[in-house]
Formats: sequence, structure tokens, C-alpha cells
Amino acid sequence: MADHTHVLFVEDDDVIREATQLALERDGFVVTARPDGLAGLEAFRADQPDIALLDVMVPGLDGVSLCRRIRDESTVPVIMLSARADSIDVVLGLEAGADDYVTKPFDGAVLVARIRAVLRRFGHAGGPGQPPRQAEAVGQRQDDDGTLTFGDLEIDTVGMEVRRGGRPVSLTPTEMRLLLEFSAAPGTVLSRDKLLERVWDYGWGGDTRVVDVHVQRLRSKIGQDRIETVRGFGYKLRA
Repeated sequence: MADHTHVLFVEDDDVIREATQLALERDGFVVTARPDGLAGLEAFRADQPDIALLDVMVPGLDGVSLCRRIRDESTVPVIMLSARADSIDVVLGLEAGADDYVTKPFDGAVLVARIRAVLRRFGHAGGPGQPPRQAEAVGQRQDDDGTLTFGDLEIDTVGMEVRRGGRPVSLTPTEMRLLLEFSAAPGTVLSRDKLLERVWDYGWGGDTRVVDVHVQRLRSKIGQDRIETVRGFGYKLRA
């Protein structure tokens, strides 16, 4: 599954960096490892990896800032690594554009599983990602070309493009998959756990903060009032 998948790994702890690199290479990944953020950014631009693993606390350019720089240039998937499950670290990383995070110390098998889950969503490592589900006819129009229309919001489910008021909206693949889940059943409440399962491919319990931050990021791009919070249950797209 991981053949030729190129991982950029930025970690300043020599022991963790070397051990993790060896573990990933045993699983078939090609790994470029760097000890600081500036070297990581240089390697990202030179190598164009398939996925980036960024430790939050690295010298030169911290992981959150590095994630922002990467996100300014690319939609490549990013997983943040943090020594703490501190909510500030988690939220800052996700708000910077990370798609997921893993708390250190981590089990190598768990890290590989999370990498593969992210790559599946992005269409790497084993073929294309899960296709969008068929939209239900509740409060939206679906054209013959697969375009869903919600007021001034247009979602091209074939070309994977979004327009708001006729202008293109730039979404990361994770944000796009999240929007597709909402648009497939407008007006239907989707729980955080269901979204973790469908969008993040979690077959196990995950941190719902990942969902909350991505919903906020999506709202900032398609309209704050487009996705409604249903307290105690989850979120729904306004029909």
C-alpha cells in the first residue's frame, strides 16, 4: 500500500526521528527526515512529498508555522505530532491547516494506520478515495453534470470544485470531503462520531476537536451560517 509514498518527517529529537524513519521505511514509505522547520520547508519545496508529519515544537520554524507555509503552497495532507494532548497545541495545528494530529509517545502501528487513513482520503496508497455519496433531494438542486446548488453555493461533485457567488472556493481535500458529506443530506444532523468515521476514516474513537476545527474552517470559506450547530447532536447543512 505504501510503495513509493513519500513522507516528509520533521522532528528535532534525534532518537524519535531516526526510530520513526526506520519504522516507516520498514512499512514501505520513502522518508525524508529533517531536524528543524526551515530545513523541513526547504525539503518540502524540493521533494514535493505525498504527506508531511510535523512535530509542533521544532526549532527554526515551529511546526504550526511550517504547516501554514505548506498550506499556503499546497493541499498536501499534513499530520501534526505533539508531545502533549494540550488543546492549544491541537487546535493551533488544525487551524493552521493540518488534517489530523497524533500525540506522542505514539505506537508505530498507530501512526502508520493514521497515515494510511489520511492518504486514502486524499486518493493515495491504494487507489482513489471514497467517492461522494449520492445527494438526497432535500432543499438543493442537482444538475445533470453532478453540480449541487444551495443558494449561491455550487458544488461540482465530479470536478471536485466549489464556487460561492460564482467565485471559486479553495478547499483542502479534507474540507471537500466534509462538505460532500453535508451536501449529501442537507438538513440532516450528522454527529461528530459519524463525521469522524466517514471523513477521517476512523474505525475507532477519535478526537472530535478535529471535526469542530474543520467545520469552523469550512464555515469561514462557504459562509458562517451555512452549517448549523445542533447542540448535543452535531452539525447539519442548512437546506
